[in-house]
Amino acid sequence: MQEQLINKDLPFLAEALAFDFTAVLAKGRANYICLRRLDFAIRAQQGLFDEFTSRLTALKNWARQTDDGSLSDLVAVPRRELWDAVKSEHGNCRSRKCPHFQKCFYWRARRQLECADIIVANHALMFSDLILKQQGAAVLPGYKYVIIDEAHNIEHVAEDHFGINITNRQIGFLLRGLYNPKTHRGLLTYMNATKPVDTVIEINKRTNQFFKNIRSWYAETVSKTNGRCEKNFVEDTMSDLLLKLKSQLTKLISSVKDEDQRFEIVRFADRCQTLVEQIKCFLNQQKSQYIYWVELNNTKRPVVCLRSAPVNVGPDIKKSLFDINESVILTSATLSAGPIEQSGSFDFFAERIGLEDYETVKVGSPFDYEKQVTIYIEKDLPNPNEPAFIEQAANAIKKYIKKTNGSAFVLFTSYSMLTKIAEKLDDWLADNNFQFLRQDGSVDRTTLLKTFKTTDNSVLFGTDSFWQGVDVPGQALCNVIIVKLPFAVPTQPLIAGRIDKIRQDGQNPFYQYQLPLAVIKFKQGFGRLIRTKTDTGIVAILDSRIVNKSYGRQFLSAVPKCKTIVV
Repeated sequence: MQEQLINKDLPFLAEALAFDFTAVLAKGRANYICLRRLDFAIRAQQGLFDEFTSRLTALKNWARQTDDGSLSDLVAVPRRELWDAVKSEHGNCRSRKCPHFQKCFYWRARRQLECADIIVANHALMFSDLILKQQGAAVLPGYKYVIIDEAHNIEHVAEDHFGINITNRQIGFLLRGLYNPKTHRGLLTYMNATKPVDTVIEINKRTNQFFKNIRSWYAETVSKTNGRCEKNFVEDTMSDLLLKLKSQLTKLISSVKDEDQRFEIVRFADRCQTLVEQIKCFLNQQKSQYIYWVELNNTKRPVVCLRSAPVNVGPDIKKSLFDINESVILTSATLSAGPIEQSGSFDFFAERIGLEDYETVKVGSPFDYEKQVTIYIEKDLPNPNEPAFIEQAANAIKKYIKKTNGSAFVLFTSYSMLTKIAEKLDDWLADNNFQFLRQDGSVDRTTLLKTFKTTDNSVLFGTDSFWQGVDVPGQALCNVIIVKLPFAVPTQPLIAGRIDKIRQDGQNPFYQYQLPLAVIKFKQGFGRLIRTKTDTGIVAILDSRIVNKSYGRQFLSAVPKCKTIVV
């Protein structure tokens, strides 16, 4: 979307206007290579790395030739460990005192942003900037007017930025940068600092035990808590050693003459301090209006994640975004949760993001849905929560895939149901020469989508990320099958916390929160089908509740009027 704005939409606007303006794409600082850190990594590579000599040379050659200096200009993305050692960072920058300042890619981009009339940024970068501005810092120049497209996503983006996200891999990655016990490489090896190395080794042991304790707790309680945890649910065995390591690193600074080394040491010391603050905040649950929970990914190398987020992120968004800017425009095809003609249908979205003083406008669609779309509703299928649903839904999916000879998205609300139905249809799809693509984590979304667009007779099984933000115009996609109405899982800790809060306030959480949230998600899934005025196709809804439950009409009234066949 950002590339489209910079390369297509804004140049078109410039041609239409009688005056000139400048528009610049903003990227996060970590996207840019730091020439000073690159020089240091090359100088210290024998101590820092075990296998990156040729790749560092390649980066050095690229840095001499590139005009952009960012990851998007690289043919192949470097390994995370390598890029972490050479990327530009706040707090690890000599600014104007740096010998590379005039050539610095980040500061060149920053100067362009300072002079721009329009800055194009993604949601994550904008919220990073909003939070830093509250702390007296910034990643973007000052601005007074904000336009947010795809604004239905900002509540979720804000949750990530105002909450905590700590993983065992994140801590392991930090420690390996100091000392990797397998390769015996890292900053401390280069500096020949033995005492901090011993501390890193001990923290590694503590880390493994700490997250092992969390996994044991999770296994014992997940059936009741779904991962939501109480205060100090496990013992904090990490913070004391991380503070010890920070102290040892700080002492090293005074004995080091190389300024580049000092910057690297300070960087790791600051990371240790931040990690301690986050661990303590999580275990002590210091923020009362937050939900705290554990997520566990049981792969060969289990990922344990400690998460927290506000029960209501609206006040944070209001304070950081609406209260400090003169004007904010929020736009999306899916901001309203009520019927198309209903004037107050933006209220749910506005309340979720802390928006109080606002004006609304609802713009009609350029598409003729009554001619372009036919909706099929499977009235007699069992409730999706009944065991018989899987078999009958699989048979219905076969029917609708045949109707369009593939070119179909099959949208699920969970990987579990996707897997069960995929197992029943795998052989059938192969026997009938359909290209079967499924979102199971083995292939990234971009690759799946590219294959779908370029292969005839494709059928793609997708979950959350395929309900929105996916654009497949033309006959490559002429069939969207919605297997189940997209209600959020009520036991998911953050959802459960919000449901509890609404209930405590004397309101009905289903009608105040769960239903409008599902309606907006349903509109997003429905919207995958028609992307141009010439597109045609079908939407098949396998969840019989849409016609058998009184609330079902709210889903249908929220999408454009179409030819509808109840099967």
